[in-house]
Amino acid sequence: MRKRMTISIDEAVYDGLLRVIGRRKISQFLEDLARSHVVNDDLVSGYQAMAADTERELEALEWSNALIGDAVNVAR
Repeated sequence: MRKRMTISIDEAVYDGLLRVIGRRKISQFLEDLARSHVVNDDLVSGYQAMAADTERELEALEWSNALIGDAVNVAR
């Protein structure tokens, strides 16, 4: 369900949104921008699903352990 909302912003910001994002696209732009800051259900469930994938976790561990050798040869 969509909700209507009225916000107040500086005129220069509004002009920039119109110029860069375009008319009739600002609401979706602001929603996409805010979503990751206020809706975290997808992120948590995504991390849980990745952690449950034991094959992927094993590959990630092997990959990260392989990188340790590269750090030894880095100039300090």
